[in-house]
Amino acid sequence: MSSGPAGTDGGPAGTSDGVPEPAGGRDHRWQALAVCLVAGFMTLLDVSIVNVALPSVRAGLGLSESGLQWVLSGYALTFGLALVPAGRLGDARSRRAVFISGLALFTLTSALAGAAQTEGWLIAARLAQGVAGGILVPQVSGFIQELFQGAERGRAFGLLGATIGVSTAVGPLLGGLLIEIFGTADGWRWVFYVNLPIGLVALPLAYRLLPPPSARPARAGKPAGRDFDPVGVLLLGAGTVLLLLPLVEQQQWPGPAKWLLTPVAVVLLAAFAGWERRYGRRHEPLVSMNLFRARSYALGTLLSLVYFAGFTAIFFIFTLYLQNGLGYSALAAGLSITPFALGSGAGAAVGGRVVHRFGRPLVTFGLLLVAVGLAVSGGVVHLWSGPHVGWLTAAPLLLAGVGSGLVISPNQVLTLAEVPVARAGSAGGVLQTAQRIGSAAGIAAVGAVFFTRLGGHPQDWAGAFQLGLVVAIGFVLLALATALADVLAGGTGWPAAARPPGPGPRLPGPQTPRPGPPGPSAPARKP
Repeated sequence: MSSGPAGTDGGPAGTSDGVPEPAGGRDHRWQALAVCLVAGFMTLLDVSIVNVALPSVRAGLGLSESGLQWVLSGYALTFGLALVPAGRLGDARSRRAVFISGLALFTLTSALAGAAQTEGWLIAARLAQGVAGGILVPQVSGFIQELFQGAERGRAFGLLGATIGVSTAVGPLLGGLLIEIFGTADGWRWVFYVNLPIGLVALPLAYRLLPPPSARPARAGKPAGRDFDPVGVLLLGAGTVLLLLPLVEQQQWPGPAKWLLTPVAVVLLAAFAGWERRYGRRHEPLVSMNLFRARSYALGTLLSLVYFAGFTAIFFIFTLYLQNGLGYSALAAGLSITPFALGSGAGAAVGGRVVHRFGRPLVTFGLLLVAVGLAVSGGVVHLWSGPHVGWLTAAPLLLAGVGSGLVISPNQVLTLAEVPVARAGSAGGVLQTAQRIGSAAGIAAVGAVFFTRLGGHPQDWAGAFQLGLVVAIGFVLLALATALADVLAGGTGWPAAARPPGPGPRLPGPQTPRPGPPGPSAPARKP
């Protein structure tokens, strides 16, 4: 690429497409991305890896039912709580500093969780680990927006999508393998300790390879992005907690009283949206409401929320069916889910490369594959439920995994296509929060159907799985309807489909003026 104007949207100067000029003229962007993906893999892996370790945790520490639930759901709760404020902090101050801080904290809290001697110790470590994961993850999408443009950005998000899909699906396999190696009594500790060598290696690499913060110009009379909007943080945090709490505590909090928190959460989130509009007139808000005026962002965030409600719940009920219903070991249950992980990784890598050509129809095709693959898996369980069902569901789960890969990474590219680099962290945080809320809602809804069936028919694990799968497929079909509505309305979901690769489109509202050409001292980009 030739040299040209400095980056737009608050991005660093140095190239014509807003990509920062590598130090010493050497391009370390893909190595920097690898560090981000490894760190992101750790945080997302810890969402699913603990599922198969819960029996081992209970045996090792004698945890109560409530304690087990908090070990599992407390991480998801604090993870979702930290995403948006951490994304905004990275946008406003330094993505590299926030990323490194989150990575160091995640490594430390993983060690504390593995060393836990009591129930309270482990729960506290998991809550802190969730905060660290929420700090880390939005910086990854922010760095991709900052470092890549055009088709390269699609490939980078393809790798991120593969990371999301594989980490979610491979967690049960890795957890089962560690417990098989280290035994039931202490195997659960290595589920957390496995993060330590990865974190210790990634920390110095992150410091060396990730770009430092650059000066960001003020926006149309507003400060240069240094506010942190404490009222917005408080309103969003309270609303998110009250929305997620009854979902993640659905099994352990009996009775309907917990659902009274939901309307309170809706009121707080509506107040947050109103406050952000008002605050954004004079300051840089926590979340710019202008983001949702971009069709690609609003629709992509909704699609993500609905799809993750179906996608994440599959592993929850399939693992329970295999382990408790058919007597599979943790390792065998993890191996049975591996085809989905392999398909998801391959689909995401391909989807990221071709999304700039096909746009939203690619996501629609992926959702169709997921629905078909899951429906066939349910049919297999209905006809041939038994000890070999893990082998029989391998092909349809592989198909569903490929479809999932064609959904996650292309949708991420399309959703963030119109987001300025200076808002990439907070926008990515909102998208990730939608995914976490969707996951919690899906597990609550699918789990409710699953356990209700078991309550009336205690030995009918296959029937409970099939009914839960019907609900999960319903969420996938709802996401498919959302994508189809966009396609039938004439939308590709790709605002820059007719343009050559270059700076992405700009949000409505006040924007950073495009700087003029650099002076003679600006570094030239090597061809």
